[in-house]
Amino acid sequence: MPHESILVVDDEEDIRELLLYNLAREGFGVTAASTGEEALARARKKAPDLVVLDLMLPGISGLDVTRAMKRDPVLGRVPIVMLTAKDGEADVVAGLELGADDYVTKPFSVRVLLARIRAVLRRPGPSDEGDDKADLRVAGIEIRPGRREVLVDGLPVALTSTEFDLLWLLARRPGWVFTRGRIVDAVKGTDYPVTERAVDVQVSGLRKKLGPRGDAIETVRGVGYRFREDV
Repeated sequence: MPHESILVVDDEEDIRELLLYNLAREGFGVTAASTGEEALARARKKAPDLVVLDLMLPGISGLDVTRAMKRDPVLGRVPIVMLTAKDGEADVVAGLELGADDYVTKPFSVRVLLARIRAVLRRPGPSDEGDDKADLRVAGIEIRPGRREVLVDGLPVALTSTEFDLLWLLARRPGWVFTRGRIVDAVKGTDYPVTERAVDVQVSGLRKKLGPRGDAIETVRGVGYRFREDV
């Protein structure tokens, strides 16, 4: 049974009660806040292991809470799963750019949210990743960063420098959503200028070169890309 602590931040009492009940039933320690100000006060008093954060809050918004947490030397490492309305695409992108880890749209399935929470909590933090040059094998793809080589089902695949960096970025974080802006920041193209518009071209080319394994790179509509966890 899990023992992690989760802070639920939502101004709708019904949603808070629903999440408090289901998270506690799964063994999590749970606290709640109805405003951004209250959420920051609780988090600063005792940092939770994860925050479930509604973006539409009275007073300071969920984006402002995210911004404040990521600037804090302690809270900056606390993962955030955002709750957002389906038409809040721009807010999703902004939240992910600020450093949020995942998002779930309202109305949501409790089972889906619980699965997302568990997935985020399983992800290694910056200090847990080990050797960033170690070979990686996932979804039939072997990545050898030391040699900058990629094998698909045992056969070598020729990638450009930018395609390699893009694959390495996504494959090291299965399930993480990367916005186009974050990809641009992380992948400095030497063979091809990387812009937000060019990211789509790079991903399309990379998928083709990966052949039947190309579907491991999933499009998150209106947001960006992620490497699937279920492959």
